[in-house]
Amino acid sequence: MLKRTVYFSSPCYLSVRQQQLIVKKEDEATPVTIPVEDLGFVVLEHQQISVSLPLLDALAENNVAVIFCNKSHMPHSMLFPLEGNHLQSELYRQQIAISEPLKKQLWKQTVETKIINQAGLLNKLGKAWQDINALSRDVKSGDAGGREGMAAKMYWNRLFGKEFTRERYGPYPNNFLNYGYIVLRAAVARALTGSGLLPTFGIHHHNRYNAYCLADDIMEPYRPFVDAAVYEIYENYPDQSELEKDIKAELLQVLTVDVQLGQTTRPLMVGLSQTTASLARCFAGEQRKVDYPLLQ
Repeated sequence: MLKRTVYFSSPCYLSVRQQQLIVKKEDEATPVTIPVEDLGFVVLEHQQISVSLPLLDALAENNVAVIFCNKSHMPHSMLFPLEGNHLQSELYRQQIAISEPLKKQLWKQTVETKIINQAGLLNKLGKAWQDINALSRDVKSGDAGGREGMAAKMYWNRLFGKEFTRERYGPYPNNFLNYGYIVLRAAVARALTGSGLLPTFGIHHHNRYNAYCLADDIMEPYRPFVDAAVYEIYENYPDQSELEKDIKAELLQVLTVDVQLGQTTRPLMVGLSQTTASLARCFAGEQRKVDYPLLQ
């Protein structure tokens, strides 16, 4: 089932009654109600939004990711349930106990798919892609040869021009990419917890200060779907370089775009759950490859 993403950017009071999210605004006499079970993501942007504790509890019970934005209107923190699966402790043990060779093989596949999807986006846009796609066939265990970095440099120069450098604090459209990736990261973390996995323990990323290392790993092949959304905005609105409300709303829609997993097409948000469930099976020794989508 495709879950809804709701975005609040003005003062309001959010509460819950009979499993309904209640939205009360000062200038509206009648509250808006939304079934909690229909929600997948709640984005809270305004600093004058009040949220009741029972609502946060209800959202956690339904594995709804709550994204809190800071005073600069950028996603700053996330709320997820501590328990997402009835086999929680067993899944945790399997995740923590995986061998180093398996980690390297899973990362190899992750990098391969990311490069293939980068090449796929370039191909879709009519840009040179064959040599980048060829790099995917030369990825070694653990990406020992650094093919991810080589592909990235070529990819960004072709996607946004030779003057563009992908930097977190770089000029436009880096700000659009940052926002899209934060939303994607939250979606991956939600899917991981729903599959009973800890987003903290990664297969490649291992920064001691990063609580979402595994989310950062698994989101890699999905990044080109965000890049595609940003490129479309970049082309269609050449004078729009600020993260306005309408741009954020458009970037949030990346969670609903169709992705291809094997012979099945499904929304990205649903595809993520298939990906993380397959990862859990890899940790359990039931399969050797993660189910990642291919960008068509």
